[in-house]
Amino acid sequence: MMNETNSDFAQQLARLASRFQEQRTGHAPKAVNVVLGEDTLVITIHEALTPAEKALAGTPKGSAQVQEFHRRLFADSTDEMRQEIKRITGRQVREAVVEVETATGAIVHVFSTGAMVQVFLLTQDADPDADIDRDAIERGDDDGFRPSPKPNVSR
Repeated sequence: MMNETNSDFAQQLARLASRFQEQRTGHAPKAVNVVLGEDTLVITIHEALTPAEKALAGTPKGSAQVQEFHRRLFADSTDEMRQEIKRITGRQVREAVVEVETATGAIVHVFSTGAMVQVFLLTQDADPDADIDRDAIERGDDDGFRPSPKPNVSR
């Protein structure tokens, strides 16, 4: 039931973010991804920049202008977005930030309840086995931050 609920929430939030983006800019994004965790909500809006914004973002000064423009759009609509997130999820938003990746046109809205959130945008056409240093990959169950489970040893 919880997964179905999270999936339904994610779909509603993706539609909401897409609609807000199109209303604010007149440009519909190509796709919206939503990751809803226990205390975090990450919404990534793909190819959200208009052709004019992409052209402007070709210089460092233009890129900074595009980022600032989208930060202001986000700030101006945060209250409405927070209300809609509360309506959909039943939970209050405690923090909200936005980051614009002008090279790819992705806009990442990160809502967090105080946790540190790291978002990595990956390339689309990477060979998953190419140039991977297998020894450098850290296992998630052995990250050094929590004790390892005791092995089950039979005697």
